Amino acid sequence: MPVMLGLSRSRTIVALFAVLATALAVWLAAGIEAGGIALVGAAVAALIAAPPAEHAMSDALPPTPADNSVADAIEAIFEPVLLVADNRVIAANQAARTLLGEHILSEDVRVAIRHPAAAERLLNAEDASGAPIQLVGLGARDQHWEMRVRNLPGGHRIVHLGDRTGSHAADRIRVDFVANASHELRTPLASILGFIETLEDAADDPETRTRFLRVMDNEARRMQRLIDDLMSLSRIEAEKYRAPDDSVDLPQLIDEVQAELSALSPDRAADIVIDADPVVPVRGDRVQLSQLLHNIVGNAMKYGRAGSPVAVSLRSAGESMVRLSVVDESEGIAPEHLPRLTERFYRVDSSRSRAAGGTGLGLAIVKHIVERHRGRLDIASTVGTGTTVTILLPTAPHPGAVSS
Repeated sequence: MPVMLGLSRSRTIVALFAVLATALAVWLAAGIEAGGIALVGAAVAALIAAPPAEHAMSDALPPTPADNSVADAIEAIFEPVLLVADNRVIAANQAARTLLGEHILSEDVRVAIRHPAAAERLLNAEDASGAPIQLVGLGARDQHWEMRVRNLPGGHRIVHLGDRTGSHAADRIRVDFVANASHELRTPLASILGFIETLEDAADDPETRTRFLRVMDNEARRMQRLIDDLMSLSRIEAEKYRAPDDSVDLPQLIDEVQAELSALSPDRAADIVIDADPVVPVRGDRVQLSQLLHNIVGNAMKYGRAGSPVAVSLRSAGESMVRLSVVDESEGIAPEHLPRLTERFYRVDSSRSRAAGGTGLGLAIVKHIVERHRGRLDIASTVGTGTTVTILLPTAPHPGAVSS
């Protein structure tokens, strides 16, 4: 009898090593998702096929598929996994029970999942392709799941549910971004082409030609600003996982930005009011922080009332942060718009934004710069009063400090 037990254990160990090797090959060839489900399915198959040691001493005790070994194997998976036999759920990990309910054990799997597309796939027990199907609305209305089904020995099947809500949202953002960027570029381009055609018919009218050329120049510069912002956003996103490590004198940088903006808008130069404490230098990228200041102070000047102050303040915030605030006296922003202000191409008032020369990317760039600097951005506004943009940034380590 000990010999039989030893052989049983040996077969189980050999089987597990074999399926691990197979799953690794699938993983490398077909990707993480396919390899992961192959690994789970193969491990469970080995556990089902191998009789437990306590059962090997008696033919009167048949192997139980849903024993502790199988439960432990699927419990290690963080995404929902169900083991099915004769269309009944005989084991489910905690993630599956959380999603579908504790009652799903021993329930018909088609009733447990309760989705028409899932029921159609599960009804076809002979389908061994393992191709995923998409389930929309399972769990919550806006959730997207990917279901894979694999056949196992002995008529068992393993059902794996992967949450693809995040990737679906990212795809939608990408599609919207391309559509918006195309639209923003197409509009000035159409104006330029239209004026070129008109100029051909008005070549002998110097006044008309001068006016049209001025409009074409403005539209071309608008396209240039948009392309510059798109390239800038792309560079910032590419560097977002690498925190900047330079030391930046923020009060000095604020003075430089004030001088540059004053030169661009001399009529509003006196409206920029700076109140900056001599704070500790911040840890940052000087070019990106200059761009951040240009965007938030420039926005306050563009949308604030003519002749009203644009207050820029800088204070220490604890031992390791500084607080930068820009306050304007504008028409303000309604509360429902605030959560979306940092979305790409989102505008509260499209016509006013374009008339002011905005590309719709300014605050999106600010958000990504703040994230790269490991800071925090907050926008508060009161309709009829104005808007306050507050940014917290980490200070640079003291030159004598020892990093841990």
